[in-house]
Amino acid sequence: MQKKNSQSVEDYLEAILILSKRSQHVRSIDIAKFMQVSKPSVSVAMKKLRESGHILMNSNGFISLTEEGQKMANSVYEKHEFLRNFFISIGVDEEIAKNDACQIEHAISEDVFNALKNYVNNKS
Repeated sequence: MQKKNSQSVEDYLEAILILSKRSQHVRSIDIAKFMQVSKPSVSVAMKKLRESGHILMNSNGFISLTEEGQKMANSVYEKHEFLRNFFISIGVDEEIAKNDACQIEHAISEDVFNALKNYVNNKS
């Protein structure tokens, strides 16, 4: 059985991924603004993510994902985008679709997500 990551870890990794698509350099302050959390909260989370091997931080404070961090962030982001788009396609308001996708992306198993993806893709 695969160990489930905490929602907080997944949210931080997803935020770093999204910010790194927007800018070459990601700093703690960028993450704090993006996630609307305090800078001390981000500092604690970045320390944990460094210690767990999910991110690297250089001497300038720039944050990047490790291979493991990238893999996890991509998985969460893929779920989020797929679920958000699916909900919008069935008539859910965009803001509700975004918020619900953010909650479900953490709870849905890989098996159920892959089955849902296959179902939707084969219906098209």
